Amino acid sequence: MAKIRGAIIAVALVAAAGFGLAAAKFSGGGDDKILRVANQKGQVKSMMIASGVLKDAPYTVEWSEFPAAQPLLEAVGGGAADLGLAADAPFIFAYQSGSPVKAIGVQTPAAQAGEALAILVKNGSPARSVQDLIGKSVATTRGSIGHHLLLQALERAHIPADRVRVTFLPPGDAKAAFDSGAIDAWSTWTPYTNVAIKEGARAVVDAKDYGLPVYIDIAHAGSIAPKRALLADFLQREARAVQWARAHPDEFAQVLSKETGLPLDIARASFDRNNRAAQPIDGRIVAHEQAITQRFQRAGLTDGKRPVAEAFDTSFSKGG
Repeated sequence: MAKIRGAIIAVALVAAAGFGLAAAKFSGGGDDKILRVANQKGQVKSMMIASGVLKDAPYTVEWSEFPAAQPLLEAVGGGAADLGLAADAPFIFAYQSGSPVKAIGVQTPAAQAGEALAILVKNGSPARSVQDLIGKSVATTRGSIGHHLLLQALERAHIPADRVRVTFLPPGDAKAAFDSGAIDAWSTWTPYTNVAIKEGARAVVDAKDYGLPVYIDIAHAGSIAPKRALLADFLQREARAVQWARAHPDEFAQVLSKETGLPLDIARASFDRNNRAAQPIDGRIVAHEQAITQRFQRAGLTDGKRPVAEAFDTSFSKGG
C-alpha cells in the first residue's frame, strides 16, 4: 500500500507544480509548429505514446502535467496551454467563472463503470447512504466531477447542500485527509477511487446511479484561430489513439503505469472505468452542460450568466 500511496503523492506533487512550470515555459508562446497540451494524470499522453499516433505529426507536442481538472483548466484558460482534456463539470465551472475556454471535442463513456466516480467512506464507517452524510465532512475539489456528484446526490435526496460540511482539497491532500480520518468521506474519481477501494474504502454513492461524466477537449479561445490546423489534426489523432487503447487495454495500461508511477493493476482498472469514445457535439451535450450549470447555480457557486451553447465550437466536429 505504501507504493500505491507514494505513486498518488508523486502524481499530485509533480502536477501541483504543473501550472507554474507551464506558465514559465509557455507564456506568450505562439509557435504554429508547437501544440501545448495540458495532460491530467498521464491519460491522454499515455494513449498518444502507446498508440504511436504522433510519430508522423508535422508539429511538436509539448506536454504539461496536472493532478486534476482545476489546475489544468487554469493553465488552458490562462494561455499556458492550447488544449487539455477534462470532464464536463470542471469545464462548465471554469467557463461560467469567465475563463476564455472553448469545448472543441467531446468524448462519452463507452461503458458504465460506477467506481470511476464515487463518494467514498472508510470500510468501517456507519454511513450507507447519502442521508448518512448529513453533518459529516466530505472532501472534494471545488467545481470538480466529485463536487458535482455530491451536489447531485444531495439534490436527489432533497438534502440542502449546507447540511454537509464540504472541504475543498486537491486530490493528494484529500487522500491524506481521508487516510488519516480527518474527513468522513471523499467524493473523487479514477484513479483515486481505484486506489482507495483497493485499500479498503467503499462507495456510498457512485456513477451507477448518476452516470459518468462527459469528457471534453478544451481549447484556449485565443489558440483556436492561429492553431486551428494543429488542433484539428490532434483531435483526429486522439480519436485514433482512443480506438487503439480500447482494442489494446493491457498495452495502454503498461504505458500509463510507466508514465504515472501507478501500479499496473490500478492503471488497468483506471482504463476500464474511464473507457470513452469520441462523438460529435450535439444538442444533447449542450443540454447536459446546461443542467450542470443550473446545479452549480442552485448551490450558489456560479451565476450561470454565460450562454452554455457559446461554450462550444462545433466547427471541429464538422471538419472545419
